[in-house]
Amino acid sequence: MKKKVLIGILVILVGIQFIRPDKNDGPADTPQDITHFVQVPDSVTTTLKLACYNCHSNHTDYPWYANISPVSLWLAHHIDEGKDELNFSNFAQYDKKRMDHKLEEVAEEVEESHMPLPAYTLVHQDAKLSEAQKQQLIEWVKTERAKLGVIPEK
Repeated sequence: MKKKVLIGILVILVGIQFIRPDKNDGPADTPQDITHFVQVPDSVTTTLKLACYNCHSNHTDYPWYANISPVSLWLAHHIDEGKDELNFSNFAQYDKKRMDHKLEEVAEEVEESHMPLPAYTLVHQDAKLSEAQKQQLIEWVKTERAKLGVIPEK
């Protein structure tokens, strides 16, 4: 009985290797990218690309394990969720109010250490933000939100 269960599990694991989610392999640097719409210092661009763009842009640099199901399915789901929430590659397509709100969320998520996700930084050590990087991102967001001039609703 145990042998049949193990063979069944093995067949399922081999079978799901043929299920391939779509890759997020479009161009990261699009004309609508945030770096072309608002002023982004080089240091902030570097931080965004290291810590955010793999899940929040149209291009992901996949690690080797992204080709193994069910990990590939899990990663695809996380990337889709990330892009639905905020896509830096399409930032210029947002209206000013939405841009302002998304920038506000960036600052909040970074300040509260919710982003980048702890599971992501566990594997991608270079995506861990230092306190200085966090403060730099937060200050940059404040500056850009002020430039947008959106009056918050009460």
